[in-house]
Amino acid sequence: MELDPLLLSRLQFAFVVSFHAIFPVFTIGLASYIAVLNGLFYKTENPAWDRLALFWTRVFAVVFGMGVVSGIVMSFQFGTNWSNFSYATANFMGPMLSYEVVTAFFLEAAFLGVLLFGRGKVPQGVHLFASIMVALGTFISSFWILSANSWMQTPAGAELIDGRFHITDWAAAIFNPSFPWRFSHKVMASFVTGGFVVAGVSAWYLLIGRDVEANRRALSMCLWLLLVLTPAQAVIGDFHGLNTLEHQPTKVAAMEGNWETQSNVPLLAAWPDQAAQENLFEIGIPSLASLILTHHADGVVPGISEAPVDEQPPVWLVFWSFRVMVGLGFLMIGVALVGLWLRRGGRVYRHRGFLQTLRVMSVTPFVAVLAGWFVTETGRAPWLVYGVMTHAEGVTPSLTGGMALFTLTGYMAVYAVVFACGLYYLTRVVRQGMLPESGDDSGEAHHAKRPFSAANARFDDDAAPTWRQ
Repeated sequence: MELDPLLLSRLQFAFVVSFHAIFPVFTIGLASYIAVLNGLFYKTENPAWDRLALFWTRVFAVVFGMGVVSGIVMSFQFGTNWSNFSYATANFMGPMLSYEVVTAFFLEAAFLGVLLFGRGKVPQGVHLFASIMVALGTFISSFWILSANSWMQTPAGAELIDGRFHITDWAAAIFNPSFPWRFSHKVMASFVTGGFVVAGVSAWYLLIGRDVEANRRALSMCLWLLLVLTPAQAVIGDFHGLNTLEHQPTKVAAMEGNWETQSNVPLLAAWPDQAAQENLFEIGIPSLASLILTHHADGVVPGISEAPVDEQPPVWLVFWSFRVMVGLGFLMIGVALVGLWLRRGGRVYRHRGFLQTLRVMSVTPFVAVLAGWFVTETGRAPWLVYGVMTHAEGVTPSLTGGMALFTLTGYMAVYAVVFACGLYYLTRVVRQGMLPESGDDSGEAHHAKRPFSAANARFDDDAAPTWRQ
């Protein structure tokens, strides 16, 4: 059987990007949370905030390292598997990736050392500033990467001349039509992901009675955050959908499983049959898809069949990925509302069923992010640069199926090792928990006997740290 280099290259890039995506979406939110914790400690001198900041900084260090390792590979793939694409888009993609390195990666790298190793060695204000700079660096990095990816979704400010894109308007290219909503959606997803992970870990500590005071604070902060951000994410997603309907109607049609352009489109549960260009079965709520997509019950929704068959995305994958993403989004909103209801009488901190639910929910944002990524990327198929360059036109001409299979299996093996090692160290960090204060006789002290030093924020029993300046 002859191996298809195009299919294998697409699978390889999908695997690498999907593996990498789960780390930045967590570290972006977590970096901001650490900065807030350091700010609260700087203002109040309450050791609980510092111990929380120290614990989550240790988690951040492991996850950030995994993200860097997994992300380096992506840029190499442009040259190895997608050389035609690299040649055609070099005038735009080259500067964008360079800006990301110069403005974000160096910023993160410079201040990450201070954040990780400067505790107790630099003035507390400097340490707080470093945490803010690291958080800012994650946002700047996301800005450039999402701008570049959004340009592939909605190319603007450029024209194709002799097989190469030439930028005619940098502002239009960077702030392309889909970028504002995609950037907002990603940043909000990062905060939601960080919020649910912190809430889930804090809930576990409360269940086993470790460092109750600090984890009650952490859980309360996260639940207030999620109560606001989960519905806000739904609103941003709605505007993002309207933008996609305008610029990528075939993707929206695939999301809804709508084959013919029509009004009063129902919201469906169905099994799309792309070969027959129809759904095998349908269960739907009348007019709801039209209402959601156009804000009018009788709004017209484009049909998948408007596009030639060879320009249609894999409908079943887009259709079901979209439903997974939206379903998990509404589940997150529901959990946040239950948390609000349980606040009365402080039940939220001792309701074992709710705390166990939060532990499970700590995984769901990652699933929702991956599902959303599948919708975005597979819904664009077969276009690499939407409406201009297909995947087949962008792949490396000399690439063979055997070469693509070899690198795919190699990446899978290496990433399996990276993930296993990272998960091992994350588990150790979480099981160890927050390092105890000197003289702490709480249950946590039995899990973490190592005393605090200047490097890991030692506190006297009855005094604030002496190194505050």
